[in-house]
Amino acid sequence: MKVVLDVAKCEGFASCVLSAPEVFDLDEEDNIAIVLEAEPPARLRSALEAAVLACPVRAITLTA
Repeated sequence: MKVVLDVAKCEGFASCVLSAPEVFDLDEEDNIAIVLEAEPPARLRSALEAAVLACPVRAITLTA
């Protein structure tokens, strides 16, 4: 599984950080999300799916 973040869409709501703090953080300088772990372990799948759904601008996708 791979996490893809479209930084052009990200508006810094930080919903992803709340859902999956092991994978996402917020860049305080640019006020956009950053991916800490592009290929996280499978045990984080449910948190990542929650992050995808929580993103109001749909900037996050998961690939196989």
